[in-house]
Amino acid sequence: MFLAVKEILHEKLRYSLIISMFVLIGYLIFILTGLAQGLASQNTEVLDTWGAKSILLNKDSNTNISQSMITNDQYKSINMNSKDASVAQMGVVVKSKDRSQVSGSFMGIKTDEFIYKDLKITEGKKSIKNKDVVVDSSYKNDGYKIGDKIKFNSSKTEFKIVGFTENAKLNIAPIIYGSTDNWSTLRGMGNTVVASAVISKNDKVKFSSDQLKSYPIGQFINKLPGYSAQVATFTFMIAFLMVISLIVITVFLYILTIQKLPNYAVLRAQGVPASILVKTTIYQSLILVIVGLLVAVILTAITGLLIPASVPIFFDVKMLSLVSLGIVLTSLLGSLIPVRTILKIDPVSIL
Repeated sequence: MFLAVKEILHEKLRYSLIISMFVLIGYLIFILTGLAQGLASQNTEVLDTWGAKSILLNKDSNTNISQSMITNDQYKSINMNSKDASVAQMGVVVKSKDRSQVSGSFMGIKTDEFIYKDLKITEGKKSIKNKDVVVDSSYKNDGYKIGDKIKFNSSKTEFKIVGFTENAKLNIAPIIYGSTDNWSTLRGMGNTVVASAVISKNDKVKFSSDQLKSYPIGQFINKLPGYSAQVATFTFMIAFLMVISLIVITVFLYILTIQKLPNYAVLRAQGVPASILVKTTIYQSLILVIVGLLVAVILTAITGLLIPASVPIFFDVKMLSLVSLGIVLTSLLGSLIPVRTILKIDPVSIL
């Protein structure tokens, strides 16, 4: 360890450039990981807020809540309890005279069920009576505020924003909470169709109709449009970056080892064991990557504070810690490759 630190302090410029490379690699991986988690969380954050463990849909809906319709007769076959709540969903375009149009998801809920009861309001009041709606706080970024009158799609009916709530997005679309009666009116379904799905905090919803099917929430999430492809894309990008970082680390350490062969030969001739030189190489690799990661963490934290709220990015300490550990292990693996060169040093031939 002493020899590794001494050498780094002696060759400040050289090792500063190598640390800079580790900083850029770590920073890029951290940002991509944050973007991946941010986009993934916007697909599922409302399900996490609800504490959903299972979902009941029409069996012919292809596990898609937008295509699911539960009729009145089917709904009567469901054994609802305090941990179950019906939702009536439809995609909408939010319109206002003084605001830009924004896509969203209208979510009809009932006041006597847990979704409404557990709804946390960050501004305004909690109400879905008459034409009141509670919307996701992301609508503030588009200029919407408490008291605004809005319309949906081609409907002429005006609704009033009375409250904002956090973490209310499903498949990236921000949610507008309203009553199921208003959903029926907007969709023009009358009283035949009463819901799109039943969300449950239990592992399975109890029902008797053969037209319905209960799914674990994980299976439903994987079927969200674009979700699996998005997660797979970011996973491969991060994995390729890890492989690239392994190659870069190995190349740099190998070049450094070749450049230091005369020095190592002198040390070997003076009786320094090869194991000491191997440990020095490994310690140098660990010191360089850890210092680089610490700087990358600081840059990532600053980015998190400065990045606009509209950018879907989320930094999870546990996930970033695992990624950091992966980079450290990668650097350790890369440092082992030049070891063979060190072990084969012949002091006489080098000198």
